[in-house]
Amino acid sequence: MSAVPFHYIDLRTFCYVTEDEKRVADALRRLLPEEFEITRTPSEGHFGDRILVLSARVENADEMRTVLDALGSLPADEFSQLMAELDERVDENCSFFATLDKQAAYNGEVRLGTGITLRGKVEAYPAKQERAFETLEDAFESL
Repeated sequence: MSAVPFHYIDLRTFCYVTEDEKRVADALRRLLPEEFEITRTPSEGHFGDRILVLSARVENADEMRTVLDALGSLPADEFSQLMAELDERVDENCSFFATLDKQAAYNGEVRLGTGITLRGKVEAYPAKQERAFETLEDAFESL
């Protein structure tokens, strides 16, 4: 895939007090280029428990290809599901959303699930939801 269909990609996950921060960061790194910087933002839960928000914004085309290659490594049935749901995963602001399994990512796999949120701002000209959907469909078919 030569063209990257995104302006940027944001990845975010939470590290709860019961989780090991290094393991959660490793899960996020499964989707990122090597040595990519992860931002750590402390937060607090409703009952005062510590929550650490781990996030990364990928803006370079080569680095975004790493994230897209990870999406391309989804199991065939999950990738088909992602493709079938593209119209539901792109909002009116031309943002694409997917959630990935944090535990699977830690174990070296990319799976749809919960724990890691991916949001990508789709390059669409004109910036319309339908055009963003078409752009992603074309790009994902080449993964």
